[in-house]
Amino acid sequence: MADQATELRARIFLRAALPLIKVVLAERPAYRRYLWKACGVVQFAAGDSQQGAYVELSEGSLQVVQGIHERPDVRLTFKRLEDLCAFFAGALKLPSISGLLKMGRLLRLLPFLLKLKILMPDAMPTDPAEKALKVRLLLYMVTNALSQLNKGGDPAFSKVVKTSPDRIYQWTVAGGPEAYLRMKAGKTKAGRGTYTRRKPFVHMMFPDSESAFDVLTQKVSTVDAVKQGKLKLEGSLEYGKEIGLHMQRVEAITTGG
Repeated sequence: MADQATELRARIFLRAALPLIKVVLAERPAYRRYLWKACGVVQFAAGDSQQGAYVELSEGSLQVVQGIHERPDVRLTFKRLEDLCAFFAGALKLPSISGLLKMGRLLRLLPFLLKLKILMPDAMPTDPAEKALKVRLLLYMVTNALSQLNKGGDPAFSKVVKTSPDRIYQWTVAGGPEAYLRMKAGKTKAGRGTYTRRKPFVHMMFPDSESAFDVLTQKVSTVDAVKQGKLKLEGSLEYGKEIGLHMQRVEAITTGG
C-alpha cells in the first residue's frame, strides 16, 4: 500500500488539480472541438491504493468524479500511486492501459491534461492571456489543495484548522478570479468567488493578474510584493504569513520538494 505522504499528494492531484480541466474548457472555448461527439469514461487508478478519479466525456462537456468507475471505457492503471503522482507532476511514468479499442476517448482528453502543465513551477508563459489562465488555475488549485491537506490528515495544517474559529481567507484578483478558504473547528471548505456571509479574517488582494502571477509563482516574495504594491494584505498579518507558508508547502508536496 502507498504511504500516507503519497496518499496525500495523490489526493491533491486528483481532487484539486485534475478537476481544473473544466476551468480550461470554460476559459478556452476552442477546446470544445476536442469533445465533438465525445462519449465515454477515462479512469485513473493505481495498483497499491483505493484512490482514483475518472473523467466522464460527453458532447461539449466533461466531468471529473472521484472514485473507481465499474466499467470505464479506458482505464489507466499505474503500478504504484507514486507513479500516478509523478505522471501528474510531469514525469514520464506510463500506466498500463486497458480499453485500447476506445483510445479515442483518451486522445480527446489529452489536450486538457497537457494544458494543466501550465501549473508546473517551470511553466512561465509570457502571453498575458496565458499568464491570466495560470493565475486562475493556481488560485483555484491552491485553495482547494489547502482544504485537501486538512481533509487528508496532514498533521501540520490539520493542527492549524483544529483550533480555528470560523474564519475566512479570501484571495481577490481585480478584474480576475476570486477564491476563498473557510476554516471552522477542524473543518475546511474551499470555494470560488467571494465569500459574502462573513468578513475575511485575511484578505489577499492583487491589483491585476500580472501582480498575482508574480506572487503566486514566487517571482516576488510576499514582503516585497506588499512594498511594490503588487499585493494588499488586510486582516491578520501573522495568519496571512502562516497561510502563505502552507501555500508554499502545497507546491513542495506536488513537485516532490
